[in-house]
Amino acid sequence: MQKYYKTKINTKMHKLFSPYTLGNIELKNRVVMAPMTRCRALDNTPNDLIAKYYEQRASAGLIITEGTSPPANGLGYARIPGIFSEAQVAGWKKTTDAVHSKGGKIFVQFMHTGRMTHVDNLPAGAEVLAPSAIVASGQMYTDTKGMQDHSVPRAMTTEDLVNTKKEFMKSAINAVTAGFDGVELHGANGYLLEQFLSPSSNQRTDEYGGSIENRCRFVLEVVESVGKAIGMDKVAIRLSPYGVNGGMVPYPEINDTYAYLATQLDKLGVLYIHLVDHSAMGAPEVPLAIKQTIREKLHHTLILAGGYSKETAERDLQNGLADLIAFGKPFINNPDLVERMLNDWPIDTNWDFNTFYTPDEKGYTDFPAYQGK
Repeated sequence: MQKYYKTKINTKMHKLFSPYTLGNIELKNRVVMAPMTRCRALDNTPNDLIAKYYEQRASAGLIITEGTSPPANGLGYARIPGIFSEAQVAGWKKTTDAVHSKGGKIFVQFMHTGRMTHVDNLPAGAEVLAPSAIVASGQMYTDTKGMQDHSVPRAMTTEDLVNTKKEFMKSAINAVTAGFDGVELHGANGYLLEQFLSPSSNQRTDEYGGSIENRCRFVLEVVESVGKAIGMDKVAIRLSPYGVNGGMVPYPEINDTYAYLATQLDKLGVLYIHLVDHSAMGAPEVPLAIKQTIREKLHHTLILAGGYSKETAERDLQNGLADLIAFGKPFINNPDLVERMLNDWPIDTNWDFNTFYTPDEKGYTDFPAYQGK
């Protein structure tokens, strides 16, 4: 299983900056801008500021947007965008036009937060839904009351499952209308799709709970439904085995769960799997064996994310463990991250955490491109 690390690395070759064919999409390099929640969507609607932010970073081979909710029920955080209304579609069109004008490609990430929310962050008529009525650990920020315990969710009925799949399908069509090149389903970070995968959050006794096959069923059905709506060549998914966000915990059959899931996703023809390792943020490290298992079962593209540098990204591209590498936080302070890595220019790591989730341009669109020589 160590064969990937037996490959001799060609230090003179920069595969990271070489073009890549992603399905029917030509990427100008293998650098992916990872999805990052930034909370700038006032009234949950993308705006000119968001368009500018992504346009500034369009030198990435592929941009994946911040988590964007397919239905109102999934708007777990304050000021995150949706893609279920006409206004939201029109707002996102500004972003896709801006990125495409710079020669970039952009996917929208569908993030239904499920139980990871507080009711004060949801619009009127929306409710907190999850596989089971188990509250997530930790707290959620609200603009109205500050930090609050997560709200207790209502266990989804069979009708809820059907409706949610329809909402994903409708929003996928909206994404194509808005000009996105594809859709990434958020099956990571403790949100709704991962809540079905884990026995710590899914204690259902119907065909969606219990066995590995049952716990994976809803995720696979959502993938298949979105594929029917817009074509599987535009559908991808993000996974985070061993993630601990919102009370997720590793479980005895976790390796088998993701091996089975990868096999079934490959059979469906998913465009790529985006595998994130949160160990740089304190979670358990995703074992190399799981990365290798997914690599071997997947006949399409594998994106890896999690604390990468230019050097480690190059290593895992050359040894065949990944096809593309996603960078998150470095893109915040460095809109020209690709150029900085390519030219060995300094990378700004002076993060201001106080502006990560605030509503204006400070700490968002006010970072300059590199000016030195």
